[in-house]
Amino acid sequence: MIFEKRLQHIKRYREIALAFSKSGFGYIVEELGLDEVLSLPKRLLLKQDPEHVEKTRGERIRLFLEEMGPTFVKIGQVASTRPDLVPEDIITELSKLQSHVPPFPYEKVEEIIEESLGAQVDDIFETLDHDTIGSASIGQVHKGVLVTGEAVAVKVQRPNIEKIVRNDLEILHNLAMMSESRMEWARQYQLVDMIEEFTNAIIDEMDYTIEARNTEKIGRQFTDDETVHIPEIFWEATTKDVLVMEYIEGIEISDFEAIDELGYSRERLAERVTHAIFHQILIEGFFHGDPHPGNITIMEDEVIGFMDFGMVGKMTKEMKANFGSLLIAMMRKDADGVVRAITHMGVVPDGVDMRALKKDAELLRDKYYDIPLSRMNLGEAVEDIFEIANTHRIKLPTDFTMLGKTILTLESIVRQLDPDFSIVDVAEPFGRQLLKERYNPRNISDRAWHQWLEFSDDLKDASSNLHQFSKGLKKKKVPVELELRRSEQFMKRLDRLGNRLSFSIVLLSFSIIMVGLIISSALSDQTNVILSIPAVEIGSVVALIMFIGMIYSIFRSGRF
Repeated sequence: MIFEKRLQHIKRYREIALAFSKSGFGYIVEELGLDEVLSLPKRLLLKQDPEHVEKTRGERIRLFLEEMGPTFVKIGQVASTRPDLVPEDIITELSKLQSHVPPFPYEKVEEIIEESLGAQVDDIFETLDHDTIGSASIGQVHKGVLVTGEAVAVKVQRPNIEKIVRNDLEILHNLAMMSESRMEWARQYQLVDMIEEFTNAIIDEMDYTIEARNTEKIGRQFTDDETVHIPEIFWEATTKDVLVMEYIEGIEISDFEAIDELGYSRERLAERVTHAIFHQILIEGFFHGDPHPGNITIMEDEVIGFMDFGMVGKMTKEMKANFGSLLIAMMRKDADGVVRAITHMGVVPDGVDMRALKKDAELLRDKYYDIPLSRMNLGEAVEDIFEIANTHRIKLPTDFTMLGKTILTLESIVRQLDPDFSIVDVAEPFGRQLLKERYNPRNISDRAWHQWLEFSDDLKDASSNLHQFSKGLKKKKVPVELELRRSEQFMKRLDRLGNRLSFSIVLLSFSIIMVGLIISSALSDQTNVILSIPAVEIGSVVALIMFIGMIYSIFRSGRF
């Protein structure tokens, strides 16, 4: 079994290597050393498909992913939501990835349903259409009617798709590790972490019970809102491989001709969609991660129906507050506020040039300085923020980048519905509400209390660590582990510490001598040569000279 799996892996590695070469990336195969491992002739690595020669880097990557199948297409689709990690030209092409593939036979659909639910199809469904209403790389959807009479959409996972996807993800993880060990750009982009992040998203998407729970959770957000509808989940017919939900009748939000024929108000639809998305993001902190036109339906009476919650984003209180701060800082044209919000949201690398970061934020401020709020393009502004994060290697949380992608998609839909509609006008009250919540005295006291608890835990840990250290010191066994990734920077810091320590010791020694002389002078009734000297005056002069000399020498070295 293991031997068979290794053979399959070798075959797949070979397919990937040849597809790389065909797309004009044969040099990567050579840099990874796969050409030697797989015994690939040099001529194959240099044999680029003539159709790819004139294409851009992004186009060649997209075609490569499509050729390699569902796992790679999914990786590309997830990567298209990470503009903080992937360059814009590649993002543009990845957004075009289509996972539509021919449907698998209806006989297999019945087989999977019966095996997964442990019952005959006729016992569950009164009718189940043989034709699909949608087919993608992971699964396909059929329309049906339950024996209880409800019209439903039935999503069924492709046969053996999980095994195929997991094998490909394992290979991609290995390739990422090889890349980081051999190529600087792979280490810079933390390719292994990126693949692991994408892997988790894809594995979750293959478990339909997770999607069902997401659907119910967002459904509860709009229980009292008659303008938004989320499909009901039928749990008795839902498993990891089969998802049965309410079938929603309506028209796609991008079908503008049908919208106009029905006499629906485009402005009202734009407002309802925007309000629903920002309510999910900024109030509930749990939102639809892929609200493209195919997942939004206009139902009767202009009700907005959302579908397909396989990809969702989560916003913590801190993330919501930071996003609110970012919105307000942009509205106030506050470059420092933008920098603070970005740095609070992401993991800022040690070597980041804060001056350059602030300069980029000021350029962003200047770009939108004279634009009225109603005409501000929030999606473009979010893209600019992602570009700043990418430039300065600031790693933003996955959920925040998904938020950015959601806003970009939303603005694209709204712009087509009503070009004069501004989503910023809808977003502003939400941002202000978040700031009010953040600076509410009760919330401030709650945060202070939690910070105190965290500080107490840290203090307890520090006390425990100090106790362990002192025990080791007594036994002359002190385990010390140093990781010097930037030895030059470390030595500079050590030099600064030494200078500061020397300075402190000299001043302390001189202070002790001075104090001793002053006390002796005050307590002694006898006069002598030493005590008759004006110690305080001379000491002050000497201390001043020492202080100036020490400061000059240390600052001259540039290592204070």
